[in-house]
Amino acid sequence: MQKRRLGQTDLSIAPLVLGGNVFGWTADEKTSFDLLDRFVGAGLNAIDTADAYSRWVPGNKGGESETIIGKWMKSRGNRDKVVVITKVGSDMGQGRKDLSAAYVEKAIDASLKRLQIDVVDLYLSHWPDPTTPYEETLGAYQKLLAKGKIRHVGASNLDAGQLRAALDVASLRGLPRYAVLQPEYNLYDRASFDGPLRDLCMAEDLGVISYFGLAKGFLSGKYRSEADLGKSARGDGVKRYLNVHGMRILTALDAVSARHSAKQAEVALAWVIARPGVTAPIASATTLDQVDSLVHAASLKLSPDDIAELDSASA
Repeated sequence: MQKRRLGQTDLSIAPLVLGGNVFGWTADEKTSFDLLDRFVGAGLNAIDTADAYSRWVPGNKGGESETIIGKWMKSRGNRDKVVVITKVGSDMGQGRKDLSAAYVEKAIDASLKRLQIDVVDLYLSHWPDPTTPYEETLGAYQKLLAKGKIRHVGASNLDAGQLRAALDVASLRGLPRYAVLQPEYNLYDRASFDGPLRDLCMAEDLGVISYFGLAKGFLSGKYRSEADLGKSARGDGVKRYLNVHGMRILTALDAVSARHSAKQAEVALAWVIARPGVTAPIASATTLDQVDSLVHAASLKLSPDDIAELDSASA
């Protein structure tokens, strides 16, 4: 599997990242192990999770995904084959998004313990924290880098102004700069990344690993009407895509996927992979067939005509 360098880091990843949000939610431990085995066995190597996954599930408290990934790496003895990406800053019971130095320094130890590793390859600020200055958060990351607890830092869910401000503070204060951005991006949700944010990432040579590459499953093509929303636990999040714009995108996906004898989801992810400025999209799976589909998407090459048709439908 051809690897891509992640921005200016020394990390090289396959062009698709496995999303760990389902581990401990819609995939139990045994299923998660099987999914991870199949993904890494196919030559892909980056896994994305967060301390808060999956706190939203009744009975969960957060950390379930990290715990499963940690058990899997330990049982397989394959830590050196996996790029581990996790995040900090979500509400884990403290009642707010939190990137304060005191919280970050405590949270990394909890994540390392759950993951059963000594160092996280990429540690991301999960959300903006308007109550904590960038200088404080980046200063905390500087300490974690010096202690060898993390290798690189990045951020998720920043807009162009916030990212520019964070990069400026890092430069001015001699602090670690965000090397990677994790934005929402897919054929339907293009507006927040296309434009100033993508331009900034490309100008500053940031790695970009985008999430919701399948628009919460809508771009798989299995949701065509409200009657289809009960097909999965995530169906409620798809309702907003059932409109003229969404149907136009599905029509284009149907046409391109037919030409390639590929699934709509594979084409949708291949489009993101081909976008200038994107290193790799994140996508999750709950079955081995879905993992196989992700592997196919990572190597699917769309023609200029394919891309133009999808661009036009999704504009």
